[in-house]
Formats: sequence, C-alpha cells, structure tokens
Amino acid sequence: MNTSYWLQKWEQNNIAFHRSEANPVLVNYFEDLSLAKGSRVFVPLSGKTLDIGWLLAQGYRVAGAELIEIAIQQLFVELDVIPQILEVGEVKHYSAENIDMFVGDIFQVSSEMLGSVDAIYDRAALVALPGEVRNRYTAHLRQMTDQAPQLLVTYEYDQTLMSGPPFSISSAEVQHHYGDRYEISQLESTELPGGFRGKCAARETVWLLQRH
Repeated sequence: MNTSYWLQKWEQNNIAFHRSEANPVLVNYFEDLSLAKGSRVFVPLSGKTLDIGWLLAQGYRVAGAELIEIAIQQLFVELDVIPQILEVGEVKHYSAENIDMFVGDIFQVSSEMLGSVDAIYDRAALVALPGEVRNRYTAHLRQMTDQAPQLLVTYEYDQTLMSGPPFSISSAEVQHHYGDRYEISQLESTELPGGFRGKCAARETVWLLQRH
C-alpha cells in the first residue's frame, strides 16, 4: 500500500476522484444485491465517498477500510457525526451508530475486527491497486468478508497511454480473481465521456458477483 502517494493526494486536496454526489452505479444497481434494510455493507478503500451517506440514508449499516486518516476524519465531519475512536491492532476503529470505519492498511483488518458483512461495494479499491497487489487483495477480501456478494466497478483502457490509478482491469482479470468463487454477471459497460483525463478512451463496467 503506497501510503505516501495517497497521503500527498489528501494533504494537497487533490481528490478529483471523489464525486460530489452518490455514484450513479450505486443508485442504479445496488438493489441487484437484494439486501434487506439493515444489512451491513463493506466499502473497501472508501475515502470519504458520499456513497456511505447514501447507504446510511437508505437504511443500511456501513463498514469501511481506508488508508488515510484525513479522509475518515472528513467523512465524519460531513456526516455531522462524532465518532468513537479506538486502536485495534495496527488500525484505528472509528465508529458511530450504524457505521464502522477502519483506518490503516486493509491487510491489517481481519475478519474478526470487521465482523459479519452482507455485501461488498467495491467502487474504487480493486482499480486503485497495482497488478502485483491485486491477487493478495482479492484473496484477503474474500477471506475477511466470508465471500460476501459484491457490486464491483472496473475500468478498461490502454494502460500504455495513462498510468494508474485507476488501473485498467479487463473482464478476463475479473474472472481470474473471482470466477472460481462467484457467479459473475456484467450489469453495464459504457464508454466514459471524454475518456480518462482527456488522454485515452475508457470503459466503465459494473459487475455483480454472487456466491456459487
């Protein structure tokens, strides 16, 4: 996990990757997970995404993991909630009613720390990690969540034209990481208007991963 890279992004407020509203992917496709109200959703590498507030407003409980503490401090300020903060092993646990956020290296967050979750919403975690880390991440995610179903967002583009993150992830790679454990359905695949940073064409793909 490249802590210095992401810390510099947050300290410089260079967070254009954050949307000013809930992600349309979440709004349009979350119901495909078929979760009852009160279900607990895990958001890996969450930042301070407004998707968390949207999930809470819809009546779900949220857990998340984020490397940079500034992001989680800002999240609770924007939610207008004062968290309880505890150190648990190598991470900090920010908690309040219906929300638990773990600050630190996600590989230090165990299934015991996290507790039971009903689904995963991975909108920015897999695509944020370089290739040499993604195998470790997907194995850890499956283990720590007891292979919970996922709503997954990926991007695909010519990686020679732009360095990530977000990194380009093909459908074959999604199958590589999850095909032996999940039934994988492609819900949507669309061209990103203007591509990535005006440098290259890119597609955004939304996946539903259900346990076999």
